[in-house]
Amino acid sequence: MLDWLIIGGGVHGVHVAARLLGEGGVEPERVCILDPAQELLARWRACTSTTGMTHLRSAAVHHLDVHPWSLKRFAGNRKSPTPGLFARPYDRPSLALFDAHCDRVVSKFGLDRLHARGHAEQVHVGRDGVTVRVAGVEPSALQAHRVVLALGAGEQPRWPAWAPREHARVQHVFTPNFSGWPEPHERDVAVVGGGISAGQIALKLAARGHTAHLVSRHPLRAHQFDSDSGWLGPKHMGRFSREQSLDRRRDMIAQARHRGSVPPDVKRELRRAMARGEVVWHEAHVETALTSPDLLSLRMSTGREVEVSRVLLATGFSSERPGGALVQGLVDSTKLPCAACGYPIVDESLCWHPRVHVTGPLAELELGPISRNIAGARRAGDRLVRVAREAAPGRARSAS
Repeated sequence: MLDWLIIGGGVHGVHVAARLLGEGGVEPERVCILDPAQELLARWRACTSTTGMTHLRSAAVHHLDVHPWSLKRFAGNRKSPTPGLFARPYDRPSLALFDAHCDRVVSKFGLDRLHARGHAEQVHVGRDGVTVRVAGVEPSALQAHRVVLALGAGEQPRWPAWAPREHARVQHVFTPNFSGWPEPHERDVAVVGGGISAGQIALKLAARGHTAHLVSRHPLRAHQFDSDSGWLGPKHMGRFSREQSLDRRRDMIAQARHRGSVPPDVKRELRRAMARGEVVWHEAHVETALTSPDLLSLRMSTGREVEVSRVLLATGFSSERPGGALVQGLVDSTKLPCAACGYPIVDESLCWHPRVHVTGPLAELELGPISRNIAGARRAGDRLVRVAREAAPGRARSAS
């Protein structure tokens, strides 16, 4: 039986595994990362590749290795340093550097050897451990003393009500296996959304010679991070942690997030592209979309109609609790506590049940608005390392 089974091989799952091995005293053969993709971090790489991201939004200390300065040291040790490894402010790493460092973390801890390819279909919590039924692979079940639900919102792209889901020329950029890029002759393309992904997609289209019609409900909003940096420490988290009402915590999270915002450097690039006519700004929302085999006509709330060859939705992800039927089945079978918003009620150890821990979006009522991002993964790692260290003496006694 495993000590730790991590469901999810994305940013959170990989970082938690690295921390358990590097600091938690857990032996590699006692850890498994369950994820259906061919390789770990596949969803992260697909989404960042689609948007055309060049540098991360977060600082260099936010990465997947154990020690905060690991990425900076990795950059300094590269044999052929190249310009643009970091961007101001906050030494934000380039995506290429960050991904290379992720490969180094996976290699250093042998995480690819701990990766079991498969889709978790059911989680059953028993008196002696947790059994996870895995669909379509062998073994068809995995057992562990503890399971970590490291499930992101990546499988829940948000579709506006007006957007036809079955039309080949209307696609969400975060749909798995996205294939919606326009052909070279398709000049006008609509990008719907007002955040960093929409801005990056519009700039990518402009660089490829298309005219990007960027449709947003609000003006361009510039924020360096997706929430105030005070949430990284006690400045804001102290008040959040003292708040006993989970409804109020949910409100605090919603107010803290800079949804639909772009970093200042992306805003400057968009302004320059608009001045050149490569990006056309529409501050409106789409009311209807009339479709034909070759064109789509978008009717805006301003009364204007825009004809485009394709519509790319960059409207982010659903705010619903991730995990779908897997998590709902666990809630029902184990009677796990949930807040009114449907999200887990966990303790300081991110414990939803003595054998079930969470990270990522599922931990946000405990970790606050940064829970979903890389900084949140690191904060979750801190908590789970303590759990692993406290559990180690007990395992040794039981083994003897």
